[in-house]
Amino acid sequence: MAGPVRRRGAELEAAIVDAAIEQLCAVGWNALTMEAVASGAQTGKAAVYRRWSSKGELVADALRASLPPVVEVPDSGSIRGDLRLLCRRMRDVMHSRSGQALRSVLHECDAVGVEGFQEIIRTAFLEPSGRVFGALVERGIERGDVRPDATGPLVADVIPAMMMYRTKVCGSEWEDSDIEEFIDRVLVPLLSR
Repeated sequence: MAGPVRRRGAELEAAIVDAAIEQLCAVGWNALTMEAVASGAQTGKAAVYRRWSSKGELVADALRASLPPVVEVPDSGSIRGDLRLLCRRMRDVMHSRSGQALRSVLHECDAVGVEGFQEIIRTAFLEPSGRVFGALVERGIERGDVRPDATGPLVADVIPAMMMYRTKVCGSEWEDSDIEEFIDRVLVPLLSR
């Protein structure tokens, strides 16, 4: 193995963050060590500890920096089409390398340990997906294919709640057919006039 590579500042921090995400995907939360992250980043352990005092802090920062955003959904012309695009984008975030790392943390952390990551889940995944969902529901109300009372935080939580539950508890990878069935059997009936 090569020795430490001389990097500083943002370049070194990016390498450490990338190594932390890689380690989470490869070995999971419980087996992740600061030493392995340092080795993956080709730097010394002291360089990691100068920036982060614990693996929890490092992983939290790595997830914040690397989770892809849930972006706006273009108007497909129907609530069903809009929901298909949103669900696929959310699945893509969950299946991204950073999403897999986050799932590793959620699967392995105990109830106390996961508390430190709830803010990241809320701000990086739940709130953005809720805003996008709200926008497409409003668009559907204007089009006339969504009930005017189909708004609110509990309705907005249905997609991420079901996706996280089915991924964590059932091991679902959310194939396109799963998304179609979820939309047709749950979401469209929930939202339709």
